[in-house]
Amino acid sequence: MDNLPDAPDREWHTVGVARRFIPLTEVSEILDVSAAQAYALVRSGDLPAIKVGGRGQWRVETSELEAYIERMYAETREFVTTRAERDDDQHPPA
Repeated sequence: MDNLPDAPDREWHTVGVARRFIPLTEVSEILDVSAAQAYALVRSGDLPAIKVGGRGQWRVETSELEAYIERMYAETREFVTTRAERDDDQHPPA
């Protein structure tokens, strides 16, 4: 029995072994952004990645993607908190 997917949309996996790296196409699907946006995250250094293979395919370590998502949650919380405080300062209770 091979572990190749029988359809292009099926996830690659090896029985009993978690995948360590994923391609940018999957990153863009997980984050629900365009492929260009995923590439920009990598090129800017916001999302650490490596280039592998002869054609230099980008791969993102799943732990780095999870860390990126956690950072974005933290930044969003900070943004919301700061914005709420600023709104409170601009509109004091009557």
